[in-house]
Amino acid sequence: MLLGTRFTNIWRWGTSTSISSSHALRFIRHFSSSSQPEELHSFNEDEDTDGAFLPWLERKAEMKISSVLSIGKSSIGRFLFASETIRAGDCILKVPFNVQISSDILPSPIRHLLGNEIGNVAKLALGILLEQKLSLDSEWAPYVTRLPQPWEMHNTIFWCESELQMIRKSSLYEESLNQRLQIEREFVAIRQVSALLQLQLGIFFDLALETFPEIIDSFNYQHFMYAYALVTSRAWGSAKGVSMIPFADFLNHDGTLEAVILNDDDNQLSEVIADRDYAPGEHVLISYGKYSNATLMLDFGFALPYNMHDQVQVQVVATGNDPLARIKLELWQRSCTSNTKYFNGVYSPKNSFTIREVRSATGKGRGLPQSLRAFARILSCSHPQELNDLITEATNGDGRLARIPLKNVNREVEAHQILLSQFKRLVEEYNESIESLGLVDSPFLCKKLAQRKLMARHLLNGELCILNSALTWLENYCDTFKIL
Repeated sequence: MLLGTRFTNIWRWGTSTSISSSHALRFIRHFSSSSQPEELHSFNEDEDTDGAFLPWLERKAEMKISSVLSIGKSSIGRFLFASETIRAGDCILKVPFNVQISSDILPSPIRHLLGNEIGNVAKLALGILLEQKLSLDSEWAPYVTRLPQPWEMHNTIFWCESELQMIRKSSLYEESLNQRLQIEREFVAIRQVSALLQLQLGIFFDLALETFPEIIDSFNYQHFMYAYALVTSRAWGSAKGVSMIPFADFLNHDGTLEAVILNDDDNQLSEVIADRDYAPGEHVLISYGKYSNATLMLDFGFALPYNMHDQVQVQVVATGNDPLARIKLELWQRSCTSNTKYFNGVYSPKNSFTIREVRSATGKGRGLPQSLRAFARILSCSHPQELNDLITEATNGDGRLARIPLKNVNREVEAHQILLSQFKRLVEEYNESIESLGLVDSPFLCKKLAQRKLMARHLLNGELCILNSALTWLENYCDTFKIL
């Protein structure tokens, strides 16, 4: 039995909050503002045709998928609720692989023409667009017609520039722009395949190939971006790379839970085991994974008011008037496995660091990442000989540069004070950004902007909490040397 994880673009954190010594909402329960709560409610077939969805899927699967779950609907999307008592340890649904949708949904000639340069997410997104184009003639019509519409989605790739400015301090700003570029590159590549095929139509006689260019020409970049977001927000990692799992993808997220999608390759199905009891009518939740609000907003289109998996990406750079700045950066880069990291065309510098919540010096936890502290020690050096000493120490030790406290206590404190001053500045900037958001429940705001403002507030508050924890740790660390 293998763990199935929500598919998400693992190349995030390609850009960072910079610090310098010179200066269909998927989680309904936690998303709404306290002043305007969104209430969940179940409904019957008279209100909607969702009552026919599960029977249709079970006929297609030729097996029982769930006898304890029903589809509910709120003003912000579908969800699953317990139709009878559920006990922890119960299997609440089983979805066989033969009714899961992967890039195989594309006709094989088209799939082969697209080649390996176009990823499985893009291929599946194209497949979903083609099925939606078929509308009621699609064998997947009961599923694709229930997918969220573009105006119901809040992934940050859909945010306009003025909305993105609300999260300008977070690395999510650049990540959202990078993801748009990635989607655009793949869309252009698909269009190029379509254009090439138009020149070769005299060779092919397959109906799927003959109609493919015409269908592709009817889609624009916005259509493709919408389908791409459907995949990133609803698909799961699978043996086929990424698959959408009908009915199971109505389950919403709670990052504190243990219940997840499990893939059983022997029996060719995915299943969910409840990790707690549920009373009839209660909203049933699972965990998509240990994702930060930045990931949730980018790939899923929602954020949590408190996310225990939040993190902040910071980029540390030397002062502009440091004569050794270039030498220090080159030394640091040489000490890493490679100078830069590239994934899906996204650049991530080696002086970029991921910060998670830091416990106080008297509590649990190890403080800031050792790599960040090591880089600060390098920045604190004022003479080439000090850098040479660090190289010698690393050579005689485990090879890692500046990973142990400097022998010169004053220099060790100075290194951490560099970080201290930079984190103080970041905290001030985050506070200003949060204050600039203003009220999120103003009656003068449209519903979409109010939701996105609330998401921005959740993101910035979470990252600010992490920065404050790092600041406290640094203050405690520097104070210990003052006592000595």
